[in-house]
Amino acid sequence: MDFSGRHVVVTGGTGALGTAVVGALLGAGAACTVPYAIEAEAQRFAHAGDPNVKLIAVGDLGDEGDVAKVYAGLSTASGLWASIHIAGGFAMGKVADTGKAALMAQLDTNLISCFLCCRAAVNAMRGGGRIVNVAARPALEWRSGAGMAAYTVAKAGVAALTVALAEEGAKDGILVNAVAPSILDTPANRAAMPKADFDAWPKVEEVAATILFLASPENKVTGGAVVPVYGKS
Repeated sequence: MDFSGRHVVVTGGTGALGTAVVGALLGAGAACTVPYAIEAEAQRFAHAGDPNVKLIAVGDLGDEGDVAKVYAGLSTASGLWASIHIAGGFAMGKVADTGKAALMAQLDTNLISCFLCCRAAVNAMRGGGRIVNVAARPALEWRSGAGMAAYTVAKAGVAALTVALAEEGAKDGILVNAVAPSILDTPANRAAMPKADFDAWPKVEEVAATILFLASPENKVTGGAVVPVYGKS
């Protein structure tokens, strides 16, 4: 896949999955804008010194002003080619134990941020482009969202947004898709679930490969898909 001369925004790019995605994009010739909110992640980001990476500190991707700062100037010249939205957050909690503040936090972190970045990306693209969102397994399998209802609602919204926006963007050559991972094999998840079968979890490099194809010029026809990336789990 060739991203030479193409600009890509990757939200959540300093996290485990994001780092794999940015690395694959750089290897394919892309220039990447990577917003970040956690300074420690930015400091240990493996691609921080790459000349084709622009790191931008943001407070909140659920804020329109912060999102505008990320996409500022990307509508000029050849425009933005792709926008990949990995940023989000997870929280457990049964419905009985989840108040409005906790629900809104999950909506802001996962759905609102994705919506605002999708809007900015569509407005920055010239002559077509690609958008890839990150949903989650509970977004497709609602029963599996028991005990994490607010997160499930937010990620189900990301899936619905993806399909609706795909219909809007198709006529302009903008293909919009999402991936829906199960539990990713990351150091943080291994630490949280030390007795789990790690071999069954999808690896970040494997999920990154699916994201890269959906965001690539080689993807000429796939839009409106929410692709399960579950590995063996």
